[in-house]
Order: sequence, then structure tokens, then C-alpha cells
Amino acid sequence: MAEDAISGDNQYVVFRLGREVYGLEISTVLEIITMQAITEVPGTEDYIEGVINLRGLVIPVFNMHKRFNLPGGETTRLTRVVVVEVEGNNIGMLVDGVSEVIRIPSEIIEPPSNIMNGINEEYLLGIAKLDDRLVILLDLTKVLRKEDTSKLDSFN
Repeated sequence: MAEDAISGDNQYVVFRLGREVYGLEISTVLEIITMQAITEVPGTEDYIEGVINLRGLVIPVFNMHKRFNLPGGETTRLTRVVVVEVEGNNIGMLVDGVSEVIRIPSEIIEPPSNIMNGINEEYLLGIAKLDDRLVILLDLTKVLRKEDTSKLDSFN
């Protein structure tokens, strides 16, 4: 776990995928938008749903259910596209819903467990133990690997 990545109190955008709750450092989130038409792009990985036009920018959209090999992922009125910046690339992440922004003190963040359902431990910064729930904190630079971001150069 990268100690410097989670030192002090950081703010996280909290979202759902299925029954689980995840967090992204707020500094990586550019905006959260409602679901819109996604244009499919042939020849991309199965977890890349396609692209959207966001105020003149073409943004690739990753289906996070498929990226993490999780079941479900049906589009509902709560489905959102979380637009993030990773290594200079703007990427949309398709999630089941965004609930809040919370401040999480580093002392309540535990290293990821080896027993995570469907999500590779390398994708995680840690797990925050809140009073009523656990929040899985994602490391976007690992979730969106270098080979994924290098394929995105044609989109930007």
C-alpha cells in the first residue's frame, strides 16, 4: 500500500457497483454526469463501452462491472458516468450510482485483504472501515493500466 497516497484526511467520491461501495480520491474526479448515449468503437477491449461527446471532447467510457469481472451492470436512472483524469487521460467510468463525497482519515484505512470478491488486490489503495460500512478505495493508475491508457491516445 502506498503510504503517501493515503496520508492524512483525504476526500473520496463514493459510488456503487452492485452491492459494494467504492471510493475514488476526489482529486482524480473531474465531474459526474447522468447516463448518455455511448457510441461503440469496434476493436476495443470488452470493458470499454465506447465513447461519449462531453462538450466537444471525446471521452472513452469504461464499464466498471466488466473491468472488474463483476456480474450485473444494468443501466438504471441512477447509473452515472464518473469522468476522471488518469495520467493525463480523461476517462468515463460507468457505475451504478454515486452517493456522496466523504472525508476519510488515513488511520481507518486498512491494507486490502487477499480475499476480495472479483477485484484484484493490486487495484486497491485500501479499505476504509466506517461505522456502518466498508468503502473499497481504488487506485485508478492500477485500475486503468498503462496498456489501457496507451490505447486511449487515439481518443484524446
